[in-house]
Amino acid sequence: MTDSINPPFDVPSRRRFLEAIGALCTAGMLPRAAAAASAVSSTAAGGTDTPPRVFASGREDGRFVTSTGFIHAHLKHLKPKLEFDPEMNPTDYPAWQDAVRAKLLELMSFPEFNQPQPPPKLLWSKQQDGYQLQKWEAYPEPYSVVPYLVLVPDGISAQSPGPGVMCFPGSFSSKESLAGELELDGKPCSHRHAARNRMALEYVRKGIVSVAVENPATNELDDPIRKGSYEFSVHALWAGRCYESISVFQKHHILQWLKQQPYVDDARIAVSGHSLGAKPALILGVLDPMIKAVVWNDTTIDWRRRAVATNLYRIGTFQYVPGLLAWFDYSDLQASLAPRPFLITEGGRTAVLNKIRQAYRLLDASDRFTLVYYPKYATPELRPLDDQPVPEGLSMEEYFPYANIDAPAHCFKGNIAVPWLVEVLRQGGMAAKPASHEQ
Repeated sequence: MTDSINPPFDVPSRRRFLEAIGALCTAGMLPRAAAAASAVSSTAAGGTDTPPRVFASGREDGRFVTSTGFIHAHLKHLKPKLEFDPEMNPTDYPAWQDAVRAKLLELMSFPEFNQPQPPPKLLWSKQQDGYQLQKWEAYPEPYSVVPYLVLVPDGISAQSPGPGVMCFPGSFSSKESLAGELELDGKPCSHRHAARNRMALEYVRKGIVSVAVENPATNELDDPIRKGSYEFSVHALWAGRCYESISVFQKHHILQWLKQQPYVDDARIAVSGHSLGAKPALILGVLDPMIKAVVWNDTTIDWRRRAVATNLYRIGTFQYVPGLLAWFDYSDLQASLAPRPFLITEGGRTAVLNKIRQAYRLLDASDRFTLVYYPKYATPELRPLDDQPVPEGLSMEEYFPYANIDAPAHCFKGNIAVPWLVEVLRQGGMAAKPASHEQ
């Protein structure tokens, strides 16, 4: 299949091949390089033997001999059992919402244990400019310790409780970076957009009790024996758990602690997540109806359709939740948040966003859904691919324009999220109306 917009990738290049041969010769790997030369030469000479970009059966019955072609076709035609129906009768929405919540809880595979776990412990506290910084550690399940930071604004007390927000960072960023603190090694955070990703610090400066919790297998939760998340993720899967479910369980445990603090108004608690942290924020919002608002600081897409469009592009093992796509996608979970206030700060695929918008319309709660695109895609004129079908065989970079993603600008949008959440929590979880942000 030829696509003039998206030229084939991985086309053999003589220059690149010769460079590779030189490196292999230097490393004493010439025999293998010679075999590679034969393979590439025959492909280049044939002209039509370049790797295909689209899975094609080539059979009259449409079946696939290749296993990957089969699972790609399976995902392509999969209809999740609890997918949101934009034509749903509003009277059917509560039952659908309850079914989504129940199935999601089942998929999270939360652990069960007989012995109660110790309550969280305060390790230290210190006064900062306008707030108190505290370090705690929680014990959510046997063998597990999860440190977290709490930022309490000056003036907040049991006599004058304030709103609270759970803050979750992107990818491998730390709880210290959320609080604007030095990393544990005493150095400033060196991640891109570090100054903009100080989510907890921005919220506490506006009078909101902020709790910063990092992602599993990162920073203080990382282990020098097996650094990173891969071994943690795959062995969790083997044990009937997964990265995301453990992340959510840990954060849910700390959320229950937050509700019990006398200086926090438990009727005004929100969750806010950036990038990887957006998913546990969303899941907590779906599972716990007491959460008053959800900030999704990321792009919104259908993950199943993206996988189909990008030829099952490999994402981190920490992203996979067994069985989830058979029931719903993350956009369906987002639709199930209605009518509670929900903010998306980095746009996404417009057709998917319209599905979420329709869920709020069904409940006459359109003003509680706030959507902001990346500035690069802020207006319809800047989104020429909104009405175009997403082709298959795309690289991830080629997919981005179809989903209105501006990857270099991916960071916490405090200028949008903070005033929005301040207003929502000021109203006790009722609708905020930041009309200037609506795109």
